Formats: sequence, C-alpha cells, structure tokens
Amino acid sequence: MSTVSQTPARAPMTFGLRFGLSMVAVTAVLGLAMGLFTPVMQMAARTRPHLPDMALFNALSPVIQVHLLTALAALVLGGVLMVVRKGRTFHRVAGWVWVSLVMVTAGATVFITELNHGGWSWLHLFTGWVLLITPLAVLWAKRHDVRRHRRTMMGLFYGAFAINLAFAFIPGRTLWMMFFG
Repeated sequence: MSTVSQTPARAPMTFGLRFGLSMVAVTAVLGLAMGLFTPVMQMAARTRPHLPDMALFNALSPVIQVHLLTALAALVLGGVLMVVRKGRTFHRVAGWVWVSLVMVTAGATVFITELNHGGWSWLHLFTGWVLLITPLAVLWAKRHDVRRHRRTMMGLFYGAFAINLAFAFIPGRTLWMMFFG
C-alpha cells in the first residue's frame, strides 16, 4: 500500500488582498524607478502624528472640504459594508448612503482644479469613471446581478478609496500635513 502525501489545500487569496498586494508592488516599482522614495522617506522620518490640523482644514476651499469629509465618511462606511452580511436592510440603507457619499465625493472633484493651474488633470478620468460606474452598480443590484454588483462595488471601494487614500497621504500633500505635518 503506497502512501501519497496530501498537502492541505490553501484557501485562495481574496480579491482585496490580491489587489492590495499588486498595488503595493506597482507603487514600489514606480517609486524606485522614478527615484521618489528618498525625499518621501526623509519627510516621513520627520513626522509626528497628531490630531487633525483644523486651521489647515479651514484654510481649504469649501469644495475640497466637502471632498475630504465625504471621502473619509465613504471610506469608513465602505469598510463597514465590506464586513457586514449582505442583502439585509442595513446593507441596503448603508449602501444608499455610501453611494450618495461616493457621488458627492466624485462630483466635488469636478470643481477641484487648483493642482493643474485651473484645468482638469489626468486624475479627473477617475471622476468620470466613478460617476459612470456607480449608478451601473446600483442598477445591477436592482436587477439582482449580484456578481457584477459585488465586483463593481469592491472595485470602487478598493480602487477609488483605499488606493486614492494611500496617494492622498503621500508626505507633503494636504492630508499628510493635516495629520502628520
């Protein structure tokens, strides 16, 4: 009788973990290639975390204030929605609130043009994408196309919020200065 060793099957990586790891790898390669990490790391080494600098927040334009507040609220609520049971009343109500926050956040970016001398930048392509795909994700939920709805909403959450938050906290940017500068 021969014994065949069986190794236990490993659970596949979740979409979020796989996506997060790939974004870390892309950021590392781009950062190294562009030589960006040295000044960023020097600035990061001098940081001291603190409560939000409300004077800096109050100095921002109202549209940027709305953008930051709705984006942070959508990030928190989106994180909750990722872990709660789907299809229940809470998921539906919180989902509508999240969609509203996302649409206001994306809509506000249409008016944020200070970084590009009064014009739109390539980042505004994400605005168009979010304003287009979010209503489609809601439509797919209404049509009970759960697979498309789930994939789209997860992509919006991880792509539009989690990754953009990482870029928003690059040393020297507004959120970095509010909490670490």
